[in-house]
Amino acid sequence: MLGASGAVGTQALNHLLKEKKIANLILLGRRPIDNINEDFVHQHEINIFDSSTYEHVIKNTSAAICTLGVGEPSKVSKEDFLKIDKQAVLDFAAICKKSGVKHFELLSSVGISTTSSSFYLKTKAELVAELEKLHFERLSIFQPSMILTPTNRYGFSQAVVLKVWPKLNFILQGGLRKYRGITVEKLGIAFANNIFTKGTGVEILKYDEFNNLNEL
Repeated sequence: MLGASGAVGTQALNHLLKEKKIANLILLGRRPIDNINEDFVHQHEINIFDSSTYEHVIKNTSAAICTLGVGEPSKVSKEDFLKIDKQAVLDFAAICKKSGVKHFELLSSVGISTTSSSFYLKTKAELVAELEKLHFERLSIFQPSMILTPTNRYGFSQAVVLKVWPKLNFILQGGLRKYRGITVEKLGIAFANNIFTKGTGVEILKYDEFNNLNEL
């Protein structure tokens, strides 16, 4: 896992720690995560911008989860956003592929497109296009709309969104269902549970798929 200390990553990790099917769980991060005592968990402090700091530890792993990303893209430069959300993720994926990982899961976003006028959505789409070129046996692209956290982390604008967005579900029907907000806990559980399902090729997961995975 890369990004296990973030909001979504934390929820996925919490669910995976309860799994009895996992023999080895590797956590890569800038610093260790506290209060993890399970014997099957191995933490490694790495430089996310230097794949040589972790290439040697990704051995005999079948799946990888990447939830790495800038929490609030509007607060960083485009250069830093590209460096973290695109290049660091691509480097991680390339090492995973080289090391024999068969299934790669990525936290992306609904509405991504290489022709989007949004720098954020365009960059996310370009990342997925590059990942497809690596030809993982299975590539799972998670595309949530608004991720609903239990606490406000980013100020007034997020406070408004957290209060209003859940009330929009009644108008987000049919093809608009993918824009429904998903709680960070449900999204994390979907990431964890999807590891244990079968699939091949590129799969796009959105709101309904997240809910289905929560029922497993």
